[in-house]
Amino acid sequence: MGKDTMQPTTLSDTLEPLRTAQRQWSEESLQRAPQKAVQYITASDIPLVALATPLDWPEDLYLSHLGFPGAMPYTRGVQPTMYRGRLWTTRIFSGFGTAQETNQRYKYLLAQGNEGLSVAFDLPALYGYDADHPMAAGEVGKCGVAVSSLADMEMLFDGIPLEQVSTSMTITSTAAIALAMYVVVAEKQGVAPAQLRGTVQNDILKEYIAQKEWIFPPRPSLRLVRDSIAYCAEHLPQWNAISISGYHIREAGATAVQELAFTLYDGLTYVEESVAAGLAIDAFAPRLSFFFDVHSDFFEEIAKFRAARRIWAREIERRYHPRDPRSLLLRTHAQTAGVSLTAQQPYNNIVRVALQALAAVLGGTQSLHTNALDEALALPTEEAARIALRTQQIIAHESGVAETIDPFGGAYYLEKITDEL
Repeated sequence: MGKDTMQPTTLSDTLEPLRTAQRQWSEESLQRAPQKAVQYITASDIPLVALATPLDWPEDLYLSHLGFPGAMPYTRGVQPTMYRGRLWTTRIFSGFGTAQETNQRYKYLLAQGNEGLSVAFDLPALYGYDADHPMAAGEVGKCGVAVSSLADMEMLFDGIPLEQVSTSMTITSTAAIALAMYVVVAEKQGVAPAQLRGTVQNDILKEYIAQKEWIFPPRPSLRLVRDSIAYCAEHLPQWNAISISGYHIREAGATAVQELAFTLYDGLTYVEESVAAGLAIDAFAPRLSFFFDVHSDFFEEIAKFRAARRIWAREIERRYHPRDPRSLLLRTHAQTAGVSLTAQQPYNNIVRVALQALAAVLGGTQSLHTNALDEALALPTEEAARIALRTQQIIAHESGVAETIDPFGGAYYLEKITDEL
């Protein structure tokens, strides 16, 4: 028998017939078909191909760029079973007027099937002013709930068993004070700090970048965030000491690419501060959380969540070499885009929110807040808040998208955008 001279088939050999066929299709069919004379781009100005094929995302990148859920590079999700094991937490951002009024809204939302509370504080609370301070005039209870004391915090959570709910508090400059009050309220209920589940936003860097609700200069503010992370690592093992937030950066006008860049580097800054202070990476990194906006460019938003997980895992592994794989996980809350809502024809906002919420779910979020249809006009009514909650519940229980892990994974178009981001 003669010596076998056959050469192994390369990926280039496999794709060459496709390249030839695509060229022929383009010349014979695509170029002759009517097309709009526009350049198609994402909201972040990423050019889009007319038709994605393996030429745009070759499948030999599968293990390095895509992989499997719950494993490096985490593109497909942070948990092996994702929503088959546990659905995302439904949250409706709520706070207005007095603590007693907001407490009634929380009880209403919980009775409607809402799983986690999300506290909106008013501007005086965010800036550290009591409601009776002259600087608070005209702002008390206006864009969130007025909380000036421990008594207010007790009223806010009156009759709500804190060992059974997960609470997110959107507060940063005075986050340490709000968290301290929350811990005391829980202790008065007989709930130990170790039982508490939830998140305090506590992301001061995004305040300087976008939201501007800061009190102290950057260096002492970073110190306060770092000390909060250290405290929670020791005393509140189920609590997220920070929610590293891209949402406000995006709402201030950033693209998806800019939202990723600023948010992830803010996160790496907090990690570096904590490690430099002597904290072991595995002592706190598993409890870091993120918060992203979800806009209306459907596929780019899905790709954004996938790219964020891959970048974060890569950078934490490269810089700190953790032993606990949970330190590599980018767990995120998401909120539909408030800036996309219109005061005109407000019922159209239901459709916008539904599409954005679906993108967040297909992107693999762990928690989700859907905006209400009337938020461009005023604080949400009970009916509008209920519709926002039902939007998530319909996606979860009627659409089927939660039954397959990362159903769009491997789609040439989606993977190409993910890589571009």
